[in-house]
Amino acid sequence: MKIIVPGTTSNLGPGFDSCGLALNLYLTLEVGDESESWVIHHTLGESIPNDETNLIVQTALSLAPTIQPRNLWMESEIPATRGLGSSSAAIIAGIELANQLAELKLSDEEKVTIASNLEGHPDNAAPAILGDFVVAAKINDAVFAVKHVFPDTGIIAVIPNHELLTKESRDVLPKKMAYSQAVKASSISNVMISAVLAHDLALAGEMMENDLWHENYRKELVPHLSQIRNLAKENGAYATFLSGAGSTVLVLVPCLKVKELEELLKETFTDATVKKFNVDREGLRVQK
Repeated sequence: MKIIVPGTTSNLGPGFDSCGLALNLYLTLEVGDESESWVIHHTLGESIPNDETNLIVQTALSLAPTIQPRNLWMESEIPATRGLGSSSAAIIAGIELANQLAELKLSDEEKVTIASNLEGHPDNAAPAILGDFVVAAKINDAVFAVKHVFPDTGIIAVIPNHELLTKESRDVLPKKMAYSQAVKASSISNVMISAVLAHDLALAGEMMENDLWHENYRKELVPHLSQIRNLAKENGAYATFLSGAGSTVLVLVPCLKVKELEELLKETFTDATVKKFNVDREGLRVQK
């Protein structure tokens, strides 16, 4: 049995802690035979545990503490601490591992709620489970999520070689915001979502680049954001925004201009990985 979870980009500018998009890079967990203890075989480095302290196993045991240990094989294309949903993917893999082994028969809605409560917010968890573009809200412990079709577009990620921890990126955000500023920030987010639903990426992109919730406070931590935005805009991109808490920057660009902009970004940002992505429409899946 294989559990496959897509990576995600979240926020999309003003959709802070609410909007997310599933991408075609994956965490894959292959479930093997029962064993005396949990063993996760991977080649991701010593910082990722290979025993029961691994986040995947810890999550599974929190839902089904009596499941028997297994041999697991994990591969991940999702870089850690880069704003592409690596921790969400691990948590969701653990939820599905428990769901399958303990026959919990969880619905997608239940998986989204569990994952969002473990993560703290739903913007990565919901699209990783449901696929495509998801707008979600967490109210107390209840999670409300709506999946939509994101317009066809080229997607380019500029992934720096350095990490940006979510806590560090959260610490720079203000504790309070003036009411008038919050209303303005909310209206920008509303128009962004409406434009996406209308498949108007030019307007959506303008709203994405006018976020007031987080990018203004995080730009000092991600100096390459403005550089990439300027270069992308000069070459016909719809939008450039910080992926999650960073440090990855995502660019939405017309499909006919993807190759040209990708090569230009590779030439300009030689200390980063530049990759093309597509929207993952399916989300979490299990192969048996």
